[in-house]
Amino acid sequence: MSTRAAQRRDKAIKRLLELAPQMLFGSSSQTYRTCGNTRCRCHSSGPQHGPHVYVNYKGEDGRTTGYYVPQPLHDRVQDGLAAWREFYAVSKKIAEFNRQIMAAERPGKTRRQRN
Repeated sequence: MSTRAAQRRDKAIKRLLELAPQMLFGSSSQTYRTCGNTRCRCHSSGPQHGPHVYVNYKGEDGRTTGYYVPQPLHDRVQDGLAAWREFYAVSKKIAEFNRQIMAAERPGKTRRQRN
């Protein structure tokens, strides 16, 4: 069991290394806005300007912060955020593989009986 878990863990670690160069931490949101030109269509019945994409995340001080994403970078940023989500999921799997490996290597594998 531990050998199979170790192989699966090593494969997962390789996947983390593939994800690392594109990872971005946070979540994205889109907004639509009215502009400063009062004669613009967005101030009456027309659609607002957008979408404007932002990435939000918790900073080191624990406060939510974020940044604007220019239109040409939307797809790249979405890919980076997806890479982060996959990184997190794969990391949890690695932790589970490590638990399996340690459980298989634990001396005295027999269970104590309850009275």
